Amino acid sequence: MLRKWKEFVRKLKEDIYTLYLASKDPRMPFAAKVIVVLTVAYAFSPIDLIPDFIPLLGYLDDLLLLPLGIWLSIKLIPPPLLHYYQQQARERIHERQPNYVMAGVIVILWLLLGFWAYHAYRQRLG
Repeated sequence: MLRKWKEFVRKLKEDIYTLYLASKDPRMPFAAKVIVVLTVAYAFSPIDLIPDFIPLLGYLDDLLLLPLGIWLSIKLIPPPLLHYYQQQARERIHERQPNYVMAGVIVILWLLLGFWAYHAYRQRLG
C-alpha cells in the first residue's frame, strides 16, 4: 500500500512539473494559465499546510488539494500542449539532482517555527 502512495505522489510531482513547464507557453489560454500558476505556486511553496516529514498526515495536503488543482489545470490545457510538456517533464525529472540546500532551509524554518511556538507556550505557563 505504501508503494502505491509513493507512486501517486511521484505522479503528482511529475504533473506539477508538467504544469510548470506549460505555464510559460504563450499559447496557453488565460484561464488555464491562472489555474496552473495557482496550482504550481502552492505545490512549490516551501511551507506545506502539514509538513511532509510527519508520517501519513504529511502528505494529506498533497493528496487532496494538489490533485484537484492538477485535474482542473489538465482539463484546461489544450491536449497537444499537455502531451508535449508531459514528455518534457518526464525527461527532465530523471536528470534532476535533489536540492539539499533548499531542503535544509525548509527544515530550519520549521525548527524556528517550532522553537517560537515552544517558547511562546513556556512563557504562557510561567
